[in-house]
Amino acid sequence: MEFTKYHGLGNDFILIDNRSSSQPVLTPSEAVRLCDRHFGVGADGVIFALPKENDTDYTMRIFNSDGSEPEMCGNGIRCLAAFLADLENRGVGDESTITYRIQTLAGVITPQLMADGQVKVDMGIPKLFAGEIPTTLCPAEEKVINQLLLVGLDSWFVTCVSMGNPHCITFVEDVAAIPLEAIGPQFEHHPAFPQRINTEFIQVVGRDYLKMRVWERGAGITLACGTGACASLVAGVLTLRCDRAATVELPGGSLQIEWSEIDQRIYMTGPAERVFTGYLEQVIRNS
Repeated sequence: MEFTKYHGLGNDFILIDNRSSSQPVLTPSEAVRLCDRHFGVGADGVIFALPKENDTDYTMRIFNSDGSEPEMCGNGIRCLAAFLADLENRGVGDESTITYRIQTLAGVITPQLMADGQVKVDMGIPKLFAGEIPTTLCPAEEKVINQLLLVGLDSWFVTCVSMGNPHCITFVEDVAAIPLEAIGPQFEHHPAFPQRINTEFIQVVGRDYLKMRVWERGAGITLACGTGACASLVAGVLTLRCDRAATVELPGGSLQIEWSEIDQRIYMTGPAERVFTGYLEQVIRNS
């Protein structure tokens, strides 16, 4: 079985051509083994390019490195768009842009490969109410803005946003000082989040520039999180900390995020890079 490794700002994925079947050709436990950085290929997740559903071009499924299945992945869908263009032998230079409509568990997402190699993604309209996140921090019909959350022995003011998957954002003075490996799991598994949570720690450098570190649900510390960058900009706007368009700097690089005043949709622009192509040995799958 052939695979291709891609990354979006260091958030890396194993991409598999799954267009001959409507179900992933690997099990979650096989994906876990492949994602192992010592005994497998090494990745934050495995992404499957499946046949289209309804009026879309393709379907996306993803298994995280712990075997769980998220609704969506911002960096992952940029990598999937680049992978699909490669499968179709559609070089970016062949056309001014290449656009796909991709079915995900979070709905239809539309990535567009730009002529300069960047990928711009229409991430949809963010969901802001507690029942949509979901979280029990406040009543289901209320927005979760600057709510007090006790994690361990510390209190945090958090804002929650769903980009099809759940995010908890907190603003800090210095993201580098956050003990992410220790505190990330406590956020992820906090009882206030019945479906677990992605957590972003944000330092506001300027109204158009944010610095971010992330603990991803099911993957842990990653170098970048596209949906997290989108959710963080939304949280910054809701708490009056930033403008509706900003650069979000992550450990692996920067994304351009805009929350449009015209249609209220989030637009994310960033890179997707192919690393290498290889073949899965049966011994890896059955080890």
